Amino acid sequence: MKVITANRLLNGDVVWLAENGAWVERITLAKVYDGKEAVAAALAEGLEAEKNQQVVGVYEMDVTVEDGVIVPVRLREKIRATGPTTHPELGKQAQAVSA
Repeated sequence: MKVITANRLLNGDVVWLAENGAWVERITLAKVYDGKEAVAAALAEGLEAEKNQQVVGVYEMDVTVEDGVIVPVRLREKIRATGPTTHPELGKQAQAVSA
């Protein structure tokens, strides 16, 4: 399973591709893709948004779904999903993104 991620060009925030081509700031709202064709189509949609200067650095990332919650597989992606690692009261972890 995969999601499509990038950074919003306007402010640099980490974003994920959701339904209807929307870019959301919480991985829990991302659309999960399964299968090569679905992932390729979603990646193409993300690259089109990059071409239109909405986002930058579009790529697919591996996730699992645990108890209905999208969980990044790699540590780097877990950090991108939760925000800075310096203090738990800063970043997305302060906003309870896992809920």
